[in-house]
Amino acid sequence: QVQLVESGGGSVQAGGSLRLSCAASGGTQNKYCVGWFRQDPGKEREGVAAFYSYTGTTYYADSVKGRFTISQDNAENTLYLQMSSLKPEDTGMYYCAAATWSLPCLSRNWLGYNYWGQGTQVTVSS
Repeated sequence: QVQLVESGGGSVQAGGSLRLSCAASGGTQNKYCVGWFRQDPGKEREGVAAFYSYTGTTYYADSVKGRFTISQDNAENTLYLQMSSLKPEDTGMYYCAAATWSLPCLSRNWLGYNYWGQGTQVTVSS
């Protein structure tokens, strides 16, 4: 059973930066595909960035390419999301997710994640 705890959210002005962290525990050796998602009230949850542990491959939603960077510290079992040049439309609850199988990363369809954190709020003001 994988437990995920996000931190690092907050309020920032447009153009600013934040770094989100996701601490993982319990069964982390079976964590193949990890990612960040976000959801704003009234909107569907969307995938933001993902990291495939086997190869170190990363991929991003078009809306954040060039501005967000996902990375993983294996020694600390922590996943990060560095967010720069933030825009008001980046506002939302950000969730860390993990999949104990490879398909979510191989398919790149943002589906099949079976463990989720509680979320951390990011608010970007104009």
